[in-house]
Amino acid sequence: VQLQASGGGLVQPGASLRLSCAASGETSNIYAMGWFRQAPGKEREFVAAITRGGLNRDYSDSVKGRFTISRDNTRNTEYLQMSSLKPEDTAVYYCAAERVWRRHVARLPTSYDYWGQGTQVTVSS
Repeated sequence: VQLQASGGGLVQPGASLRLSCAASGETSNIYAMGWFRQAPGKEREFVAAITRGGLNRDYSDSVKGRFTISRDNTRNTEYLQMSSLKPEDTAVYYCAAERVWRRHVARLPTSYDYWGQGTQVTVSS
């Protein structure tokens, strides 16, 4: 499985941005998908995740109410709609996918088996 993230860029505070992550290869092996981010000098942190059917979603407290995760299994693509962006959202955003079924999504990076290359999001005036 290969994951390709896209959609990052430079935006002003308060703006919106949508990230996409396209999966290819043995996509039938993918269950939950998620987004993580890593700012300079900081550890990679959980942002959001969604189960395969889309019924269960989880968000970090820092993005809850501003970000929305979704997926289109017909396109093997997940999305992260980001609104009301803040300077502290600046980071490299990574998409990830699990090959193990879980009842609920996982927040630990070590739970994910596949990773995209990352896309830079910079929020600055």
